[in-house]
Amino acid sequence: MQVFNGFTGFDWDDANREKNWMKHKLTWWECEEVFFHQPLYVYHDKRHSSEEERYYALGETTAGRPLFIVFTKRKNKLRVISARSMHKKERKVYHEKAQKDTKI
Repeated sequence: MQVFNGFTGFDWDDANREKNWMKHKLTWWECEEVFFHQPLYVYHDKRHSSEEERYYALGETTAGRPLFIVFTKRKNKLRVISARSMHKKERKVYHEKAQKDTKI
């Protein structure tokens, strides 16, 4: 799914930034890093899209930390709603998909 057409940066809510740090020890820049590394898998979050379109992403930071990020688009910026380390099952799906996608 292509979510990044016209993407020019991030729009952070201070409360979400603080929540991600307090609950999951994730910095805002780690969350942003995920969107600049491959592989990155983005999915539409239909279940939580009643008020606005939401997406979730599975990706890794520069240091290789696997993250699950929920975000939305606000005009031409991405707004991270929440972020956390991937659960074991999500890591398995992510690595299996990445391995499959790298085979030629």
